[in-house]
Amino acid sequence: MLKTSKIYVAGHRGMVGSAIIRQLQSLGYSNIICRTHAELDLCNQGAVREFMQSEQPDYVVLAAAKVGGIHANNTYPAEFIYQNLMMEANVINEAYQSGCRNLLFLGSSCIYPKAAEQPMTEKALLTGILESTNEPYAIAKIAGIKLCESYNRQYGTDYRSVMPTNLYGENDNFHPENSHVIPAMMRRFHEAKEKGENEVVVWGTGKPMREFLHVDDMAAASIHVMQLEEQLYQANTEPMLSHINVGTGVDCTIRELAETLKKVVDFKGQLTFDTTKPDGTARKLMDVSRLEQLGWKASMSLEQGLTATYRWFLANQTDDNLRL
Repeated sequence: MLKTSKIYVAGHRGMVGSAIIRQLQSLGYSNIICRTHAELDLCNQGAVREFMQSEQPDYVVLAAAKVGGIHANNTYPAEFIYQNLMMEANVINEAYQSGCRNLLFLGSSCIYPKAAEQPMTEKALLTGILESTNEPYAIAKIAGIKLCESYNRQYGTDYRSVMPTNLYGENDNFHPENSHVIPAMMRRFHEAKEKGENEVVVWGTGKPMREFLHVDDMAAASIHVMQLEEQLYQANTEPMLSHINVGTGVDCTIRELAETLKKVVDFKGQLTFDTTKPDGTARKLMDVSRLEQLGWKASMSLEQGLTATYRWFLANQTDDNLRL
């Protein structure tokens, strides 16, 4: 990947897309192209075709997606499966039609079965039933992987897929209903501190274990995978099992996460667990040995990442920012 290669990053305003752009720029890549949703609706095949034919990118990073937490996935299942399927199909097909041979697709750890053996290896894909709350989103992400693999098999393209664990960091969504666990909990601790409250209640027992990766590490891993020699990538994957897990390989309990957030936010009150609320899956941990064999390992600790995220949160609160 040359410093002058034309790189289209779809989803550049999102948490992952914006992190990838920051790192590409810091590495000296100068020919990066982006479009906002208002400028280019990725669900519109004709618009995507016109854009790809006009711009002729050398590389495509497909970081655009409709994302959300359990509440959002349960409330808008049709939107989650339709919009993600349309974006993937349009971007991947029109990239190929425009002559683009190199693409990176970003998925999610929710592609794996609900009862997958821990830690989850890439081979767990399609071996069991998915978690019902986010099945539509997971089905769309699995389709994205299979689109990449199918185009590689039929057309000889070099389309790669990375599956991140739970992500957090700069430009995350801190909406009280539609956000994931870290931004939701961070906001709860912050507001409790600001209001002088003496207690923050966390759902469940605090015993479930989860893995978390800072978005800057995710961006670094994505660029690393993009830059791998094709022969090396193919030697460490399979034609019909070509995706790569991205994570830390280390998990923590929800209690440990809450205690670390309490420290980072400097909340002085008590931490209480509502054991009448559901815990969810007992454990979700990625096996990242494939990525480590390819020369990349996460570098940021959870406390370091949470501290950086809270610093960004404090600097970016605005009354008109609906995500906050």
